[in-house]
Amino acid sequence: MKRWQAGIGTAVLAASCAAPAQVAVKHIQTDTSAIATGVWAGDTYYLSGQVASPINEGKGAPPEYGDTKAQAASVFAKIQKLLQAQGLDMKDVVSMTVIMGPDPKTGKLDFAGMQSEYVKYFGTKEQPNKPARSAFQAANLAAPWALLEVEVIAVKSK
Repeated sequence: MKRWQAGIGTAVLAASCAAPAQVAVKHIQTDTSAIATGVWAGDTYYLSGQVASPINEGKGAPPEYGDTKAQAASVFAKIQKLLQAQGLDMKDVVSMTVIMGPDPKTGKLDFAGMQSEYVKYFGTKEQPNKPARSAFQAANLAAPWALLEVEVIAVKSK
């Protein structure tokens, strides 16, 4: 009996020390950006932080980005489009990090403005999935006009 138990213990130890399975990694990137748009690691897609596009893009005027609500609308639409380009959608998002800067007019975080756009994509009748999420305020974001940046992790369902 003891030899049989020792044999099982050896087999369990050998299995736990076996080399981990290799994960395919693919970087989605361009030569014009310093960072990848996203990175696939197996069935998991890590989308880099996204900031808003100008609301007056292509009109010849200096770019305007709007308030937190307008920027959140732009960011969530952009995230959805980037996920769809990878064969994913908002239902596949499992984790989200929202970094927000203070509104320049009030100096305060406009969480309600961001949340009003978030709920159009998550926890709806059509798309009931909600990701795990963290949200916090930073003094400033890398883009001086940005009021929020959102990054997500999505997993391709099998």
